[in-house]
Amino acid sequence: MNVSAIGSQSTNLSTAKTEQAIGIAVLKKALDSEASTASALLDALPAVPTTSNLPSNLGRNINTTA
Repeated sequence: MNVSAIGSQSTNLSTAKTEQAIGIAVLKKALDSEASTASALLDALPAVPTTSNLPSNLGRNINTTA
């Protein structure tokens, strides 16, 4: 094997490793951004209405013949 080929292979592997690390860093930033967006959307949801003022028999039966 040629000595210059070994150096070239080493440089190629180092470049690939650096590119992979950059890709992972960008992916992590994108996931953080998505998480903050999802959190903001969940915080913007209106409160669930309470059912305490409804009759106790409401919602226990389903009319399946309609």
